[in-house]
Parts: sequence; C-alpha cells; structure tokens
Amino acid sequence: MTLEKLRLDDRIAVVTGGGTGLGKAMALAMAEAGADIVLAARRPEPIEDVIKQVEALGRRGLAIKTDVTDSVQVDSMVQQVIQKFGKIDILLNNAGGGGAGRGKSLFELTDDDWRVGIDTNLTGAFYCIRAAGPYMVRQRAGVIINVASGHGMRGAPNSFMYNSAKAGTITFTKSLALTLVDDNIRVNCIVPGFVSQTDPETEEDWDLLRQRGRFVPVRRIGFASELGPLAVFLASDASSYVTGQSICIDGGGMVDGLGPVQLVPVVTL
Repeated sequence: MTLEKLRLDDRIAVVTGGGTGLGKAMALAMAEAGADIVLAARRPEPIEDVIKQVEALGRRGLAIKTDVTDSVQVDSMVQQVIQKFGKIDILLNNAGGGGAGRGKSLFELTDDDWRVGIDTNLTGAFYCIRAAGPYMVRQRAGVIINVASGHGMRGAPNSFMYNSAKAGTITFTKSLALTLVDDNIRVNCIVPGFVSQTDPETEEDWDLLRQRGRFVPVRRIGFASELGPLAVFLASDASSYVTGQSICIDGGGMVDGLGPVQLVPVVTL
C-alpha cells in the first residue's frame, strides 16, 4: 500500500531544464515510477537523448525546445503537451542557472544582467505555472514542484540575481500553495545544497566529492540522482498532505549554518 502511493502511472510530468544534471535525474526517476515525461529546454539534443532513456523504460516521452524566459515559447510548449497528452499532472520547474553577470561587481551589473538572472531563475517558473495552471484547475488536480537553492535562504558575496530569484522561488511556492489549495493543487519546493550535476563513477570521483564536501555535516557533497526520490515523493500521492513546503536536500548544510555559497569558512586553530 505504501509503495503503491509512490507510483506515478498514467501521469504526465513536464520538466523544464531536464536535459542534464538535476532535471535529468528527477525526470528519469519519475519515469521509473511510471510517469510519461515531457522535457522542455533551450538545447534540443540533451532532452532528446533523455527522452530516449525515458522510452527505454517503457514510458512515453516528448522533447520540446523551449526558452522558459520567453512566455510565447512557454505557452506554445504547454499547448503541444495538451494536444499530445490531453493533460498535465505534474509540473517540475527546474530550469535555472547562475551565470548571468558572473565575474562582475555589484556596480558593474547591467540592466540585462539583472533581467536575465531573475528571468531565468524566477520569471520562467511563473510563465510555466501561468500556462499550465489553468489545465490543472480545470481537472481539479495537479502537482507543482519548484526547484530553488540554499542560496535562496542566505546571502552570498557577489551573488545577487541568483540568490534573490531563488529566495523569490521559495516565497512564490508558499503563496501558490495557499492560492491553489482549493483547486486540489499542491505546490512544494526542492532546495538543493552542494550537489554534483553528475553521479560519481569511480573511487576518484567519490574522493573528490568528499574533499569538496568536507565542510558539509555528512562530509561529502550530494549527487544528482539523490534528488530523484524526493521529486517522486512530492509528485505522488504519498505526499498528499504536503503543500507549501521548501525541503532542503543538502547533507545538513543549512542546519549547520553552511549554505551552498562560493566561500566556506577557514578556521585557524
């Protein structure tokens, strides 16, 4: 009975930024749990490759080239999903990145740097929810999962747009959860800490993870596939009483006061 509640059979999941890293890992985990998968990202080749892996698991898949910062493209993507599958059960807003304005000081940032950073990490999720949400409201069922970052829970030197957008994502999640609760739509947020975009394959890889994670309480950084089970849980009926939550998956980093920032403390004894 308990494990059955984690199944996602006959559900359609849309994952943005699902061609690599965390998005890929979460998409494949949901496919393993039974969901059919739609991947939306700017680069078609990676998402097409992941869709082949989805289909190898016996699930249906669809790759749609989409820039989530362009509302016209997002609206078109959602329409393509509805035309092919007739519904959207799960929306996982994973697309994002911290590259905008990288290497610039606060006073060197341009209007474009700010806009790109906020649009990539916050506005894109709004566009996707605005486009897909009405179909969830109409079917009186749905799950929205946003992906933030520990950066959204604390400051970091010279990281302005990314931190601000991820903090906005966490608060946006709470407001959405309260707004959509009467429509039987749950909204939660995954908050990763230090997480490698690829899984370790050799002992050397593991050593590197442990070295990079020496300040994390569990003494290593995480890896992408560890987010998959959490995504499945939040997407499934097993979490039917969970909404409006931001769940850290960071090896205890936030509990210990260490957010995923570029700088870690150096202690001199």
